[in-house]
Amino acid sequence: MAEENMREDAVFGSNTSTLPITGLAEASVRPENFIGVHFFSPVHKMMLVEMIVGEKTSDYAISRALDFATKIRKTPIVVSDTRGFYANRCVMRYIEQGMALLSEGVIPALIENGAKMAGMPVGPLSLQDEVAIDLGYKILKQTEADLGAAAVAGPTKPIITAMIEKHDRMGRKNGKGFYDYADDGKKKLWTELGQFAVNGLLPEDQQPSPAYLKERILYAQAIEAARCMAEGIVQDPREADVGSILGWGFAPYTGGALSYIDTIGAANFVKRADELAKQSGDAYAVPGLLREMAKNGETFYGRFGSEKAA
Repeated sequence: MAEENMREDAVFGSNTSTLPITGLAEASVRPENFIGVHFFSPVHKMMLVEMIVGEKTSDYAISRALDFATKIRKTPIVVSDTRGFYANRCVMRYIEQGMALLSEGVIPALIENGAKMAGMPVGPLSLQDEVAIDLGYKILKQTEADLGAAAVAGPTKPIITAMIEKHDRMGRKNGKGFYDYADDGKKKLWTELGQFAVNGLLPEDQQPSPAYLKERILYAQAIEAARCMAEGIVQDPREADVGSILGWGFAPYTGGALSYIDTIGAANFVKRADELAKQSGDAYAVPGLLREMAKNGETFYGRFGSEKAA
């Protein structure tokens, strides 16, 4: 066991991307010195590090972890413990909408280009390839084992399952995923993705507009960020915004996921989200906090500004 060879005041950091830190810390003899130190891929390019605080993580462990992140020139944010933490919860919503649109019959190239037109650095299908489809499959299986099948119901599960179990497509790592990868580094969308459209690909004149795709893609992520604020996973809108831009590339021109909501206005945002929820499901169900803010004319930076967060 690693702890047997560590100093008693040493801090043990786990880079797990989804498993709750509190559960992992149960195996530690010093859970107060156990913390999540979640890097993002590719590590040498991505500046964000999430510091995940478990139920027994001490202030000492947090401060040591923050010092470590500063010394290696990364930008840390502190988040509370939950499955998927902050960034991955929002990233999962992004990828989920890519899968949802695929299952609805939207042309794959339109999904990818619509996401990039919305300001995302890569499309959701490309992102899933980069993080590895088999990793997504393992996360689904672990979540199902921990929380039950209902916890992972949705468009992602059947598509990811088929990609692994039926087609052995793991993503860039084995040269075939939602894209096919050539030896020269070039890639192109897999020509058989139409099989995942439940009712077949939509006719060209029924394909959604870029404006609609932009809303679908950005609203789902922003609502999850708002949900994390409502649950206390993140407590400062600045950390939520910085984390969204540096962690998974949420459209930088918006200022971040919560600034996106503040700019639109909570009332206008909730009204449109409710419309999207009727069309596209629970991914657009806003938390009670956001509905309350809409009623009171509040913003995240007004309600949870720097002085209040401190």
